[in-house]
Amino acid sequence: MPRKRKLLAQLSALQSSSSFPQIDALENLNSAPGGESSPKSSKYFVTEKSNSSRLEADFFHQPCVSLAKSFLGQVLVRRLPDGRELWGRIVETEAYLGGEDEASHSRGGRQTQRNAAMFMAPGTLYVYQIYGMYFCINVSSQGEGAAVLLRSLEPLQGLDAMRELRGAARKAPSGRLQDWQLCNGPARLCQAFGIDKAFDQRHLTQDSDIWMAPGRDLPGEQDVVATTRIGIGNRGEWAQKPLRFYVRGNRFVSVVDKKIEREMAARGQLSCS
Repeated sequence: MPRKRKLLAQLSALQSSSSFPQIDALENLNSAPGGESSPKSSKYFVTEKSNSSRLEADFFHQPCVSLAKSFLGQVLVRRLPDGRELWGRIVETEAYLGGEDEASHSRGGRQTQRNAAMFMAPGTLYVYQIYGMYFCINVSSQGEGAAVLLRSLEPLQGLDAMRELRGAARKAPSGRLQDWQLCNGPARLCQAFGIDKAFDQRHLTQDSDIWMAPGRDLPGEQDVVATTRIGIGNRGEWAQKPLRFYVRGNRFVSVVDKKIEREMAARGQLSCS
């Protein structure tokens, strides 16, 4: 019996000591000092958390103009092949309504192999090439052939990787890009996030390399500027329709319409008097 008690005592001491450091470390990720539960801080859990917080399919089932406005303040997330994640807050969009919209790739209901994604389920990516070298990313919405162009992002995470990608895509050598230069335009956005034609027809709710996460700081209606779209050429009345939306006062917007902003300010002063 004494021998048995001695063995039990040794076993008890072994279990109470820190003889399993790997298990202890994993447990410590879930508990703060004092034994209280706290968010997991390991990089392995950060990825899981960001992936689970993506915007779901219901969010994208909106009319084109409504979706273009709703995108403002949301976060585009891109996971690179090496595991790094790039985050950018959407600050500028354009709506392309399809059908009657003379500036849309789907005008007149025209459906081709190139623009097929515009006719797919809301939340589908439509990526096309311009000038034979640059890419633009759009997201399909409700409405036959309707989609929203993502024009500019405010970089939030992974800025060094964005600079690497922008630098690799630029032919002429130049100095270090400023933060506001990384994603201020549809082609620059795609360069900085490593987006090309391979992303065409992917869906934001199903893809492991790209998705949208809910934004924390969404602009109010008074902070959204509605003005004309850029670079659509001679499209008659459609060139003048206010289908570009951006966050007023955000320095990451590609093109600011000062005239419209002054008019908005004047209307605001009148409404307060």
